[in-house]
Amino acid sequence: MARRQHRYIGFMALGLAMLSPAAGNAQDPDDLAPYKMLRSLQFVQDSVVAGDHSAGEMQRFMLGTIDERLRTADTSIFDDDRNVDAALIYAMSGGNPQTLEYLIAHDVNGYFDNRVTDVLRKYLTGKGLLVAKTLEETAREYRDKKIGPYLALIGGNVLIATKPTDALGLYDQARLAAPGTIVEEAALRRSLAICVDKGIVDRGLAYSQRYVRRFLHSPYASQFADLFVKLVVAHHHDVKPQDVVDILSFMDAPRQREVYLRIARAAAISGKPELARMAVERVQSLGAGTDNPFGPLADFYGGMAGLPTEDIDRAAKNVSGIDGNALSPRDQALQAAARFVADQILRAPDPASLTQASGPNTSHQEITSEKAAAIAMRPGTPGASPEPVPGGVASTGQSQDTDSSFNAFVTTSRSKLDEIDGLLAQEGNEQ
Repeated sequence: MARRQHRYIGFMALGLAMLSPAAGNAQDPDDLAPYKMLRSLQFVQDSVVAGDHSAGEMQRFMLGTIDERLRTADTSIFDDDRNVDAALIYAMSGGNPQTLEYLIAHDVNGYFDNRVTDVLRKYLTGKGLLVAKTLEETAREYRDKKIGPYLALIGGNVLIATKPTDALGLYDQARLAAPGTIVEEAALRRSLAICVDKGIVDRGLAYSQRYVRRFLHSPYASQFADLFVKLVVAHHHDVKPQDVVDILSFMDAPRQREVYLRIARAAAISGKPELARMAVERVQSLGAGTDNPFGPLADFYGGMAGLPTEDIDRAAKNVSGIDGNALSPRDQALQAAARFVADQILRAPDPASLTQASGPNTSHQEITSEKAAAIAMRPGTPGASPEPVPGGVASTGQSQDTDSSFNAFVTTSRSKLDEIDGLLAQEGNEQ
């Protein structure tokens, strides 16, 4: 850690020196070589994904400074191949695309490989699919060069929609060639997205573990958490609970509780009570002995997932037990839906609905097959042909009022449940 801080201070000093108006006179020109400046940019970017979010301002400064240097330097600096690579990597690291165009237009000595510059120009202008095959081939050709990891990363970005398996291969190439860098962070996160979409569970879990171990403090870690929750919930039959526990164990307790809470919510909405219960138990156990702020919310999600189970009384209590004012608007809507479902399940039946249209057999006589056939042919008996009546409506005496009441209840309840289904479907799509 001390070594990293020492290097960071050194790069900051270099950046401040470059910021000085007299920098060109104060330093040897070779100290401002683009490849040296690029090293500073790479270190700053890697520091950001390692958790130093304050380095973001320095990153913007470095991009601007390198941009100016590339535009004002004599073209002879590209006699050094390292500066050529620096210009290309700068363009693939968030640099100004117009600077690449400027350098290509002034490249009278052929310093830049036309194949590389052509695919980069297409990619940076949103036309990467036009050169997808060339980009893939170029990335593999340059895999052992300085620009190799960056070409592999943007190659994966282009192929992710049309050839996801090939994109995974390029992302693997990128992360293995640049471990611990912003390139690896992006490659791991995008590889996980492919695994979620294609149901590649084993590799998705492996990528997740690597990400948590290396980039837990990245500013993009929230995106990773969303993808991990989707992987676990969408493919819960193929994910062992212990796998989830092992991966999240690299996080501190508050972060673990937050991810488990996301899993509990998504599982409850998706109707996966076992997974929701597992996540709720983890939230509660991680907060044992402390003032666990996530405890009531975890019980709420667990209650939602438990509505269709045998222990519905407890589930309904957990759903209603949390103050709605403490919930987000989306969760307030979920609470209202869950309460309605619980009320309908627990609602006592209307005694009138249990009344039979025909009188009971009070004589305790055995009903023979002949008698049963005669009863079956009586008007109003289920299965019997109804008698024609004026207006086309069959009259069944007492059961008419009961059926009317029951049908009204079913219609109202079905309408309400349709609304709830729509709400939950929308919630599921937003996960």
